[in-house]
Amino acid sequence: MSKMFETTEINGMQLANRFVRSATWEGMASNDGACTFRLMELMAKLAKGGVGLIITSHAYIRPDGQAGPLQLGIYKDEFIDDLRELTSSIHKHGSRIVLQIAHAGYFANPKLTGQMPLALSQVEGYSKSPRKEMTMEEIQDIVEAFGQAAHRSKKAGFDGVQIHAAHGYLLSQSISPAFNKRRDAYGGSVENRAKFLLEVLQGVRANVGPDFPILVKMNSQDFLEGGFTLEDSLQVGTMLQEQGVDAIELSGGTFVSGKLNPSREGITSEEKEAYFREEAKVFKEELNVPLILVGGNRSFQLAEWLVKEGYADYISMSRPFIREPDLVKRWASGDLRKAACLSDNQCFGPTMAGDGIYCVVEKKQKEKG
Repeated sequence: MSKMFETTEINGMQLANRFVRSATWEGMASNDGACTFRLMELMAKLAKGGVGLIITSHAYIRPDGQAGPLQLGIYKDEFIDDLRELTSSIHKHGSRIVLQIAHAGYFANPKLTGQMPLALSQVEGYSKSPRKEMTMEEIQDIVEAFGQAAHRSKKAGFDGVQIHAAHGYLLSQSISPAFNKRRDAYGGSVENRAKFLLEVLQGVRANVGPDFPILVKMNSQDFLEGGFTLEDSLQVGTMLQEQGVDAIELSGGTFVSGKLNPSREGITSEEKEAYFREEAKVFKEELNVPLILVGGNRSFQLAEWLVKEGYADYISMSRPFIREPDLVKRWASGDLRKAACLSDNQCFGPTMAGDGIYCVVEKKQKEKG
């Protein structure tokens, strides 16, 4: 049997295979962030399609942390019942589901929140509108909000949570010298810049207990001038491991990193796939914590090789599952053709338009056929 279909576990969370659906913004929640039947249907398709671990889109932990329209929220108890219905449906199909919890910080959308976005410090070049530099008290309020969000996640039946510290969102901003210019205990050295994230991890653990899986998604690099480097990343990863994180998902880039953003286009060959593989190799050489590798994974053979050769423990994908929610099931059946995803990013168009995420190419083909 292929290593990709081995049963493994992360802090007691048993997984049927090594394939992970990485979080994306589905744009299928209600206006206030509540889970909808449409979002439940999408997640159920992934579970039926054989995905071992499903990670939801980034759920904002406070109203002022919302990044986009129709984004999932986890900031109030009233959301728990609908989310419990979601997790129950996933478990019926044998998959596991983790809620990604996030705050957009500098990149929160003031048109949606009605508030000035919070930032670790004032930086120029990334926005035309002003940002509010966070006080020490506001940082502690955010730490508390992450803990409360994790507590709600556990009550809703999720199998774990993932703290979003990648792609330029608030906790990514906190560890990045491109966004964090503070001169207090939360700025300067990499140890100080990691303090916010580590406090969030500790706060989440205090709210969910020792046996509830906590994952962190983080950048390998920002690919920005003066930004977060691989050396920084390895140091932060080491600190997370020491503080008891259960798994790290390694990504890279931000929404202002140009062509080196998290969702790169033109993945047309195996050489272009797994574009954070070398950074992952460095992590695996230094750390013992389970590593999930995202970024342009398209081929079963390469995914299997990456696991066999010790680049990663799990292979994470997002865009391929938008077109083929049953991709893992297809590969398990012996049909090992690469994912049909063209990596053209057209799928984000419908989300921006408020129609929810779907593969534009696939829809056009069905309409023609």
